[in-house]
Amino acid sequence: MNSFYIAWNMVKRTLGSKKGWLAFLLIPSLVVSAAIGFIGREEGRVTVLVVNEDQGSFGGYVLKEMAARPEYTVKLLDNVWELKEAIIEKRGQAGFVLPADFSRELLAGGSPVIQSYELNVNEATAVMNVHLDGITGRMVSAAAVAKASSGSADSRSVALANILEQAGKHTVGAETGDLKLASKPGLTTITGFTLMFLMSLVLSTVSLVLEDRTKMTMARMYTAPVKAAEIAAGNFLGSFVVGSLQIFFVLVITRVVIGYDYGVPFLSQFAVLAAFMLVSLGLASTVAGLIKNPGNASMINSMVVTPTSMLGGCFWPISIMPDYLQKLSNFMPQTWTIQAIEKMAAGASLADVRLPLAILGLMAVVLLAVCSAIL
Repeated sequence: MNSFYIAWNMVKRTLGSKKGWLAFLLIPSLVVSAAIGFIGREEGRVTVLVVNEDQGSFGGYVLKEMAARPEYTVKLLDNVWELKEAIIEKRGQAGFVLPADFSRELLAGGSPVIQSYELNVNEATAVMNVHLDGITGRMVSAAAVAKASSGSADSRSVALANILEQAGKHTVGAETGDLKLASKPGLTTITGFTLMFLMSLVLSTVSLVLEDRTKMTMARMYTAPVKAAEIAAGNFLGSFVVGSLQIFFVLVITRVVIGYDYGVPFLSQFAVLAAFMLVSLGLASTVAGLIKNPGNASMINSMVVTPTSMLGGCFWPISIMPDYLQKLSNFMPQTWTIQAIEKMAAGASLADVRLPLAILGLMAVVLLAVCSAIL
């Protein structure tokens, strides 16, 4: 029971005023949510610049098919030089040129080549080239059917036009679904940034423990019939309540206000981040117990947050690190937190990440025991 009184007192000291709500919850949550929204924002429609030099009518079918796709915004330009200049000035992510003999070569049974241009090779430009190849391939197949069924060039042209007209109706299509075979691209970076933020916020609550030691409040508590474990558990629980509110605010703002989709259920993600918060509080409290001067509280950031984040995969993938660092990363709470969230984003349930959660829980228990011994 004594632990609950100590925890409630810490919560009141932290969030008992408007200034506390702003300093500990609202402002930090808004800052990290804005950063997450900026890092994890999804690209919108890709602007595709097109020069149509085709002297026939079938080049227009390519433009129609590209414009029909929801991910593209097609803009027509007059010549190749204008297209190159526009791409250099980043008025479009990519572009292509329909050659003058596109329709003629298509009717002759050939495979016309569409020249594409991009300033940087990325996923959007690669997918655009795949779509262009697919459209051209279907047109070549349709032209072969028209050539086999018709004799003269005019009749082949009419037959091909009819085939493409029917194909353009898309009466039969495919539906793309998320099979949850992998986590969302960029989720690891977002999660790593969030973990660094949450771990840094631990400093704000742990600093209250250092303040109690300086003002002899901690010493007066020890003169009361209160066990050291109860004092440590009370400070631990109070900091955990504040940290849980911070997690809740961040998740709500990023999901509801910013609209970022983690691909993970809210409660499952909250549970994993709360487990990480427990470990972070235990780790920071243990280090704080070793610091005698409150002015050195900022050392926790350089001693705990940055090194563990580097080893835990917040800055870069663990797979690129040397073997001995990969083994060392297994002792970092960030490693297991990121692993749990990635598994859930790939379709796993909370029950499927029992091992990472159990490891985080064990870390929290051990650190709480150490904290109560040295506080």
